[in-house]
Amino acid sequence: MKRCFLNIAFLCLGLVAWQSVFAATATSTLVKAKSAAEARGFIFYTSHDQIVAEAKKESKLRVLTGLDPESIKAMTIAFKKKYPFIEVIAEEAQGVTEHQRILLELKGGMTQWDTISIANDLYNEYVPYQKKFDILGMAEHGVLQIHSKMIDPKNRNIAALTANIQVGVAFNKNLISLEKTPNTWEDYLRPEFKGKKFLADIRPTEIAALVPAWGMEKTLDYARKLAAQQPVWLRGGTRGLVSLVVGEHPMFIGNNYKTIRRMQLKDPAGVLQYKFLEPVPVRPSESVGVIATSVSPHAALLWIEFLATAEGQKIIDEFEPFGASIYGPGSIQGQEIRGKKVSLIDWDHYTRLGDYQSKVVAAYGFPKAELKGR
Repeated sequence: MKRCFLNIAFLCLGLVAWQSVFAATATSTLVKAKSAAEARGFIFYTSHDQIVAEAKKESKLRVLTGLDPESIKAMTIAFKKKYPFIEVIAEEAQGVTEHQRILLELKGGMTQWDTISIANDLYNEYVPYQKKFDILGMAEHGVLQIHSKMIDPKNRNIAALTANIQVGVAFNKNLISLEKTPNTWEDYLRPEFKGKKFLADIRPTEIAALVPAWGMEKTLDYARKLAAQQPVWLRGGTRGLVSLVVGEHPMFIGNNYKTIRRMQLKDPAGVLQYKFLEPVPVRPSESVGVIATSVSPHAALLWIEFLATAEGQKIIDEFEPFGASIYGPGSIQGQEIRGKKVSLIDWDHYTRLGDYQSKVVAAYGFPKAELKGR
């Protein structure tokens, strides 16, 4: 019995010693990460409690977001439940025109917001006006609960918290059967699909997003051949899906998955169906950072983190809906692409997507929209 007690005591002492060594190692790692971040001009906190303590002093948060009003309401309620000491004012950013106005305010140092959704087409212009928190470093070391792939590895202070995956074929099942729809992107070039047999958006996000998988040369060659198929050109995914639902057209090449799923909720007859084509184009969206002139930067940092957590991503999937990041825990889009070959607009491609789109439009021959809005 005495020997048994001695063994237990030895094990306990060993455990305490190991825990001390582990804690010391972890602290040393954080200190090194902080020093490395500061050497690059970034701000790095070694504990989440430090960020929360600073946010308590600020007590207010002003958010301009690309999320829909219902998502904003649900997210604000959940965030305030977690951080009741922060008063949140959140509004929806609407369209490129508003973002251009915001950029002018940023350049003049006049913005009232703490964190702003960054328009993809204007991404590079927003970068200089973000506070230099090392969001990536803090996420990698567990200080912030954000999946590291959501964060721009070059700028380190911007995260993309939602995603868009592109569906290859949206179709009206009463006008064309699943078996007769394309099984590959190249199938759209078949003779039976020539002459206004499908819709195509003149803003070719889905085609441009094939560049990571195909390369620019193959993508532009495909764009030229696709234009030669003489599709019905339009502008706007929702507009095209409405046309499918009412039976005006049988198919639509490429569309945002979440746009299709939302339209299906408004389609009680269930005529709108979809099919993924591989590689599946995947691109991040809803990029956010903390504004350099923010008066509540730590509260803003907690807001960004909250959107990336399992709770925040679930709210986005429920109320956006279907829009959570592919890196979000249990996200619907992440499940949809599991096991599929993808063409990922990662951070290396993200800031060049607008250029890719311009080149694809040029390959199309500058088509004009034929399908008018309702």
